[in-house]
Amino acid sequence: MWPKLFQFHTNMLLSEKNSVLLHLASLLEENKSEILRQNKRDMDAFPDMDASMKDRLKVDEKKIEGMIRSLHEVASQPDPEGKILYAHTREDGLKIENRTVPFGKILIIYESRPDVTIEAAATAFKAGNRILLKGGKESYNTNTCLTGLWQQALSDNGVAETYVKYLNLSHAETQKLIEENTHRVDLIIPRGGEKLITFVQKNATVPVIVSGRGNNFLYVDADCDFDMAIRIVLNGKKRISVCNALDKVLIDENLPDIKQKINQLVQKLKLENIEITGDEKVGDLSGEIKKNTDETVLFEEFLAPKIHISLVKDMPEAINVINRYSGGHSATIVTHNAARADTFMQKVDCAAVYCNASTRFTDGGQFGVGAEIAISTQKLHFRGPLGAQELVTNKWFVYGKGHTRD
Repeated sequence: MWPKLFQFHTNMLLSEKNSVLLHLASLLEENKSEILRQNKRDMDAFPDMDASMKDRLKVDEKKIEGMIRSLHEVASQPDPEGKILYAHTREDGLKIENRTVPFGKILIIYESRPDVTIEAAATAFKAGNRILLKGGKESYNTNTCLTGLWQQALSDNGVAETYVKYLNLSHAETQKLIEENTHRVDLIIPRGGEKLITFVQKNATVPVIVSGRGNNFLYVDADCDFDMAIRIVLNGKKRISVCNALDKVLIDENLPDIKQKINQLVQKLKLENIEITGDEKVGDLSGEIKKNTDETVLFEEFLAPKIHISLVKDMPEAINVINRYSGGHSATIVTHNAARADTFMQKVDCAAVYCNASTRFTDGGQFGVGAEIAISTQKLHFRGPLGAQELVTNKWFVYGKGHTRD
């Protein structure tokens, strides 16, 4: 039996973390009107925003309820810290364990979405990390209001307010922070456009987790329920500002009654005021599809009421197209054939792959991990929605009794 000295303790008790999170949920409920007032100030300050940015910036009662629900979900989860990943005791009695520990200090740089201030920070906090938040100027009033509630929740529970801090920095100061690590952060998570992500990747001196672009694909197999396919496509365009939205549809050219079915899909999309473009072959089947043969359209994440349709000769071609052009986020197949579905899901190189379901489910809350800090399109250190359980690293703990190595 190891002496009490060697029993492992995390930096913060699980009960302390959960008390902060649940108290913050109560504060959000109590301060709804003030949050909405501050968000209106932000919305009014940028009247010329496009529809996608407005959707990301706007906070209403439904979004506040979503933040509150996320806090309760994160609080209900087990402690990510202190999990024993590996344990081994050598013949000479040297005890070796590998355990989960916090990253330390995480910088989250994000644009428009004030709910990140609550949900992403809550995810990192539950894992024992300190959080620096750098939001965009367009959401300054909402973010500072929410950060104030964070710090009240921390203070009321006897936890240092420095666990969650908002950085009001200029563009030049933010670049310096990234390039010189002026705040001694251990990890950076950029959530925004490709320009921001590329700058952080090129200039950061600490690890970066990329919450990458969407540009998600759906493949319609020749053997499928086409009415189901239409429902899934329409659901994929239900919100245009999110990274799990659907942008591309690939249709197997062997689909029975293909011309009729494509026109059926086009009519449904037009009812939703979605702009439809397509390749040469699909444009020949429907006069209402605007032909676009520029390859760059296949790389593009639209973040707009727009969709692009292409014909492919078979599933292997669909897989190749997705792996070449998608953002590595999400892809789905609509098919009756279980074997083809399995091949598609194994070979498509995305963080989340689906069969007969919408890409809109790629979300921490929908996947049961509670709030998420990002949806990672990298393969290290984790892929897909990053919840509290993934926002840890590992550390070796070795216990001896005067052990020396020959």
